[in-house]
Amino acid sequence: MDGMVHGLIEFVRLHQAWAAPLVLVLAFGESLAFISLLIPAWGALVAIGALIGVSGISFWPVWIAGGVGAALGDWLSYWFGFKYKHQVARIWPLSRYPDILLRGEAFVQNWGVPSIFIGRFFGPLRASVPLAAGIFEMPYWRFQIANFVSALVWSAVLLLFGDVISLIAQWIWRTV
Repeated sequence: MDGMVHGLIEFVRLHQAWAAPLVLVLAFGESLAFISLLIPAWGALVAIGALIGVSGISFWPVWIAGGVGAALGDWLSYWFGFKYKHQVARIWPLSRYPDILLRGEAFVQNWGVPSIFIGRFFGPLRASVPLAAGIFEMPYWRFQIANFVSALVWSAVLLLFGDVISLIAQWIWRTV
């Protein structure tokens, strides 16, 4: 997995025009139920954020792409949960990890709309909260507003975290 991430980062460094489309796809996969459990992409998003400051990649299109990708992944997860309610728990990989969906259900029931925002920032919840919101029929527009706002904040946090880490590393490199 590390080799794949390293190759992806090197590709983005050499082909900066692909940064936004790749971030969109990575954020989509990171937020999509089932897929995010198998291939966590947040590390690649942080690493691409680190390239922003040092390579001159524009932050804004990459940030918007990350937010849109994450929101689309959650929207599809919500739709899937809404459409296939009771069958979801029997689908692999959730059939092997039934407590993920149960935790997502409890979280959505206890927190309501803020669960979408909070769940975005925690790995296993990221995959199960939108699915649970669909299963338990959270009102569509409430979900979508929380979904898009949280996706944009999440994308900014990951990318800026990488950018700040690269700036700190540069500062240390220059002073040592």
